[in-house]
Amino acid sequence: MNKKLIILLTAVVIVAQFPLLAQNTSTYSWDNLPKIAQPIFRKDTFNILTFGAKPDGITLNTQAINKAIDDCSRKGGGVVLVPGGLWLTGPIELKNNVNLHLKKAATLLFTTDKSQYALVEGVYEGKAAARNQSPISGKNLENVAITGQGMVDGNGDVWRAVHKSQLTETQWKEKIASGGVLKDDGKTWYPSEQFKKASTENRSMLLVPGKSPQDFADMKDFLRPNLLVLTNCKKVLLEGVTFQNSPAWCLHPLMCQDLTLRNLTVKNPEYAHNGDGMDIESCKNFLIEGCTLDVGDDAICIKSGKDEEGRKRGMPTENGVIRNNTVYNGHGGFVVGSEMSGGARNIFVYDCTFMGTDKGLRFKSVRGRGGVVEHIYAKNIFMKDIAQEAIFFDMYYFVKFATDGERDERPVVNEGTPIFRNMKFENIVCSGAKKGVFIRGLPEMTVQNITMKNLVLQTDKGIELTDASGIHLEKVQLIPKETKPVILIVNSHHLTFDGIQYGTIAEVLFSVSGQRSEDINVKNTDLTKAHTKAEFGQGALEKQLILSAAK
Repeated sequence: MNKKLIILLTAVVIVAQFPLLAQNTSTYSWDNLPKIAQPIFRKDTFNILTFGAKPDGITLNTQAINKAIDDCSRKGGGVVLVPGGLWLTGPIELKNNVNLHLKKAATLLFTTDKSQYALVEGVYEGKAAARNQSPISGKNLENVAITGQGMVDGNGDVWRAVHKSQLTETQWKEKIASGGVLKDDGKTWYPSEQFKKASTENRSMLLVPGKSPQDFADMKDFLRPNLLVLTNCKKVLLEGVTFQNSPAWCLHPLMCQDLTLRNLTVKNPEYAHNGDGMDIESCKNFLIEGCTLDVGDDAICIKSGKDEEGRKRGMPTENGVIRNNTVYNGHGGFVVGSEMSGGARNIFVYDCTFMGTDKGLRFKSVRGRGGVVEHIYAKNIFMKDIAQEAIFFDMYYFVKFATDGERDERPVVNEGTPIFRNMKFENIVCSGAKKGVFIRGLPEMTVQNITMKNLVLQTDKGIELTDASGIHLEKVQLIPKETKPVILIVNSHHLTFDGIQYGTIAEVLFSVSGQRSEDINVKNTDLTKAHTKAEFGQGALEKQLILSAAK
């Protein structure tokens, strides 16, 4: 039987068994964006000063702040006011119908006393895990907000390990002088001996049957919390506030509906391990607008659970609008994955600027994840000084953690096969990157049906496509430093290059390799500036590349 037919029939069987893999028939479009319901609060105001809070940076205000929140919620809701001052506190738990409002000079500074953070059942990369209680949390809430112009500081440096190579010599000396312990090779600083032991022994934090959070007390220091975690909440608003110095991820809405993140500043040091900005996981109907991020890991990140657990949860992150945001440092400006086993769909990204991120638009997964990522649209994206790729798809992303279980990594199509398809990117400008476009799918499941239109990419290398199909590039201006080749194609098919510009001269315009490379169409492209129009290798046939003269 034909190999392509076998793959198709297998995929049909999988879709029948896992309905979330079925094609989404969304009616959303640029003219009909997802709508996000907003929370509404009473005007009643509860000043934390009334409950005994003191803004002296010394008094621990945990009880007073939580009492104000409890009282406000119990009386029907309203605003809990945090006036200007330095408010030292332990964990804060949000409640229904409460808007925690931070005045401009207000800072919620979370204590470095880790005994204040209880061991709780949390989530780590989509799996149930023992964690320290998050500085700010809420579960099963409706109508909840943090607003204002104040600051939330998680004091993350006391929680994180850091490598010597990530700091200047002065910073390294200061870090050692602050306490903690060094790894035996002297190249890594740990907050404590307990942290070091858990890290070097590669201990897992996962909550397996028969284990409770208290069973992890001997590695408590290692179980860094996310700064803010909201779980299964509806009508959530985060607006105007600065969130910074998170112990792990900064903002983590999980299984929330009608979520708005507006005009936030999210900051973490460049060396912050797992210092993500926003991780939107298994959320429905969300808006991220007007935010500025400068973080240590992925900036705006879409997730939906990991491997079998994520597929069982079956909750895609869907119906999102991401607009008017600026990202400085970060592993990616807009990111999907790698924990996307529940899928992601109907997400619109526009009018965003990425300045100095590692990658721009970043999509990552691996065999065994599963999930469908589709109907992702991006336009008016402007990038400068991107360290690696401007547009990046990689189905071979994998970092081994102690929390990783067994994964089916066979090159066959099954429920663990990640599917990335049906996306459109347009009006994208990048000034400076290693590569303009990089797509690497799987032989058994290509990255499919991606349209890119009106791109200007000034990069070291142009375009690389491996195991990709249905890729359409139209009106793309490539200005690569290296032109041998400008466009590399490996085992990819059903490709269209329409109106490609590539500078004043090119050594090799197309390099095509692999027996599966076929049905490659080039049109409305000036071929006269290339010394070699195309070269072929590793079984690729010249007849599969159809070159049409420019009009």
